[in-house]
Amino acid sequence: MKELKKHLKPGQVYRRADLAQWSNAVDRHLKQLVQEGTLQKVSQGVYAYSKKTSFGKVVPEDHKLVEAFLKTDDFLLFSLNAYNALSVGTTQLYNEQVVYNRKRHGKFKLGNRSFDFQMKPYFPKEISEAFLLVDLVNNVNKLAEDQNAVLMRVLNVASTMHTSTLKQAVQRYGGVRAKKMFSSLNSAAIIHAA
Repeated sequence: MKELKKHLKPGQVYRRADLAQWSNAVDRHLKQLVQEGTLQKVSQGVYAYSKKTSFGKVVPEDHKLVEAFLKTDDFLLFSLNAYNALSVGTTQLYNEQVVYNRKRHGKFKLGNRSFDFQMKPYFPKEISEAFLLVDLVNNVNKLAEDQNAVLMRVLNVASTMHTSTLKQAVQRYGGVRAKKMFSSLNSAAIIHAA
């Protein structure tokens, strides 16, 4: 177990398979490390080594948890709270992180955090205003606010955006609702039927 402990770094997340190379009894050692509080089991076969601060233990970043869970860094992690920055009337705060990815679908708890994994064929590496606007329209039915009021404000914001940037986001990431809605803007404003 000493050999295994030497390779652990605070703030990191590990898969069982990654740790097996440093242990001749990995399952027993992992169980002991969890019991003594060194590691925290966050999911089946996924363990976190929390950093210790003067305020207590700090669990690893969401990005590291998701990367270990999916075994890839090919995902987009964000919260529906990001929509609030668009100035379209959304103010609700959501406790769950959304993970667009190509491997898993469903709601999972990793440690004490909730993640909504959604399989998507296309998603950007980073969030942009155009992506968020299109994604908001795709997911407007999940929001607590008045959907019609939000969608009217979305059209106002869309009319001030760079046409080609928004058109590209609609074509890449838009669902049926988003494509229909943005195509309804007149040709001078944004997009011909995408």
